[in-house]
Amino acid sequence: MLRSPTSRLSPIACLTVLAGLAVLAWDFSGLDLPLARWSGGPGGFPLQDEWFLTRVLHDGVRHLAWVLALLLCLGVWFPAGWLGRLGFRRRLQLAVTTLVAVSLVTLARVTSHASCPWSLAEFGGVAHYVSHWSGWFVTDGGSGACFPAGHAAAGFAFVGGYFAFRHEAPGLARRWLATSLLVGLVLGVSQQMRGAHFMSHTLWTGWLCWCAAWAVDALMPRLKLGQLPGDLGEVA
Repeated sequence: MLRSPTSRLSPIACLTVLAGLAVLAWDFSGLDLPLARWSGGPGGFPLQDEWFLTRVLHDGVRHLAWVLALLLCLGVWFPAGWLGRLGFRRRLQLAVTTLVAVSLVTLARVTSHASCPWSLAEFGGVAHYVSHWSGWFVTDGGSGACFPAGHAAAGFAFVGGYFAFRHEAPGLARRWLATSLLVGLVLGVSQQMRGAHFMSHTLWTGWLCWCAAWAVDALMPRLKLGQLPGDLGEVA
């Protein structure tokens, strides 16, 4: 009996494909601009410099995210709290996943010519709207480097905790994933309210960070750590 292609995919692979298709569907819906118009108009975005959105949800959370990333890196060798449940390989996976996810989003941003909503002529800027997929081939007249959403990665980059904890602590893994997704979405929406991003920018950042975590999870068992002191050679 022939099996469909999806029957040979793991549940995570199916979820990843479905999530990617859902984000593509958002792109094709054309809802980015209508949603941006809820927050801005010809005079710009009234909340662009709002204190809570800029000082707390942007600057404050960004600094906190880097502190957490640093703690995860230190936790590879000096585990404490929840990290004590993981072997070295899984702790390393969690730290590496976070850095890979941030690097992937940053690389995509710096090579894209797609500009932020607040740069568009419709909202008082100078750029003209083009699809973010065209941003690697044409310029829109603005400053570019706005796709995908970098700030949302301060939450989404930590989704790798799901893969790191799912075997040893599945309940914690699910809570970690839910928190990372919620924080990433909140940060993305807050930036959208300021005119810094479209919703598609946030959704693609989440999907890219998830794919980075999935890829690192698949590659870690192939990493040769050798016979090192303590649990350094352990496969958790």
